[in-house]
Amino acid sequence: MPEQPSYPPTPQEVQEIGSPEQFAALAHPLRQRLLFALGLRPATISQLAAHLETARGNVAHHLKVLRTAGLVHVAETRQVRGGTEQYYQRVARRMIVAEPEAAGTAAMLGAFAQELDRSPAETHLTLRHLHLSPAKAQRLGERLARLIDETEEDAESEPVHGMLFALYQHAQLPEPGGSA
Repeated sequence: MPEQPSYPPTPQEVQEIGSPEQFAALAHPLRQRLLFALGLRPATISQLAAHLETARGNVAHHLKVLRTAGLVHVAETRQVRGGTEQYYQRVARRMIVAEPEAAGTAAMLGAFAQELDRSPAETHLTLRHLHLSPAKAQRLGERLARLIDETEEDAESEPVHGMLFALYQHAQLPEPGGSA
């Protein structure tokens, strides 16, 4: 995405997702992809439309939904050729969904799959099931979150890598001979 505002405000570090409006906003793959795209720097509707290969009107509509839900805001405005250009930015660098809802999770995974498909480099995707006590699962989750948080970023000129982290307890199968 070319040219950006000179002094965009720094987003807050973490935003917890929990309101019905936020969950509704997250329930669309394009809105998820907009949030991914805005994770690095502010961008205009035109820049986002070009980056995501979709219509500007489509981007404008979905940005309005994200803005109403408090997930993005206008970081800066500039006068250009008799009009006003707005740069949108995510409110937070990282979003935590404490109690995920099915529609938002499905949209997030769909958007994540689209991003994986567009990746120009090798991707890593692993699904593994482990037998862990609740205490060990909690420690593993905290350790992985810490690893992500403590990873030092390189210069902004380096490629961006996306990461989706989930640790969940697998639903139990009914016991053999039990009722379903």
